Amino acid sequence: MSTPEKPSKETLEKWHKNPNNWKFVFFYFNKEDKRLLPPKRQEWMGWTVNFANLNSVLFFVGMMSFFIFITLYIAMNKS
Repeated sequence: MSTPEKPSKETLEKWHKNPNNWKFVFFYFNKEDKRLLPPKRQEWMGWTVNFANLNSVLFFVGMMSFFIFITLYIAMNKS
């Protein structure tokens, strides 16, 4: 089994600039892009979730669950 080729910088740039890969302006959705956290539309703002990549969505859900758990734990033990 061969490993998939890593996309070129030009391909990544093309995917990022393609308006069809951005749903409702904010949500990145590209089945070809296997990166866990691609850059946001305004790259200087950080990274976003690729909602077409299951690993990216699971990472997002895991991080949100972790932060919610920590917040609830702190709130319940504050007294």
